Amino acid sequence: MSFLDVLWIFIILSSLQPVLRQRYVEAMRQRVIRSIEKKRGSRVITMLHRQETMTLLGFPVSRYINIEDSEQILRAIRLTPDDMPIDLILHTPGGLVLAAEQIAHALVRHKGKVTVFVPHYAMSGGTLIALAADEIIMDENAVLGPVDPQLGQAAAASIVRVLEMKDPNKIDDQTLIMADLAQKALRQVHTTVQEILTAKGMDEAKAKEIADLLSTGTWTHDYPITCDEARDMGLPVSSDMLDEVYTLMDLYPQPTQRRPSVQYIPLPYERRDNGDANRHGGGS
Repeated sequence: MSFLDVLWIFIILSSLQPVLRQRYVEAMRQRVIRSIEKKRGSRVITMLHRQETMTLLGFPVSRYINIEDSEQILRAIRLTPDDMPIDLILHTPGGLVLAAEQIAHALVRHKGKVTVFVPHYAMSGGTLIALAADEIIMDENAVLGPVDPQLGQAAAASIVRVLEMKDPNKIDDQTLIMADLAQKALRQVHTTVQEILTAKGMDEAKAKEIADLLSTGTWTHDYPITCDEARDMGLPVSSDMLDEVYTLMDLYPQPTQRRPSVQYIPLPYERRDNGDANRHGGGS
């Protein structure tokens, strides 16, 4: 075998390595999903939006809720028996309102129990989807977020307030058009949130209260709603997170950077007393 033959074999193996690794990771994901399904007798659906890297060029690509996501989830729900529970694992910054509303309404119509797991965060459209669950299971440090609509770079509620702050005769036509669209968007999202919550059995007054908080610009759009705050708000939140969900998240890693910004030894530690810390060099 010549040096050129060895070189070609090396090139072929190097080109196949990412494909083989991806197949291995996908098989591991399926194994964890199957484990959760057997444990809970449910259909597990995941929607995990990590920043991904393009295979060849290495450019980071951010992921959001889009129509393709809603199509896939609606198909998964349609393939699930009416009385079978659905466990949806959510990790998303939000995305297209239309897609989020489609998913939420489909979950509401499902007759079996719907549980949404939030290991880290489900913001904006992710929160809208979580509202359609019978139970929201959050990590103690996970967060939800407001669902108030955004038009371009501005919050719809802030655009509407321009009409209250200035004389309409002194506002340009484009801003007036945006304000009209913003008012419609606020009404639509408020109505959607209220409909979802009442469909899940919440009384109308409480549903309206939560819809007012989440959809009318009470906070900035990236305001983190903690597990305790969501529970106090009246949402069906618990913190009984499954260990398998964390395992699944590890199988959706962020793309590796040249210099990682966060580092730690990825093992669970037991609590040590001061004597142990000193013996291991932890004392000063």
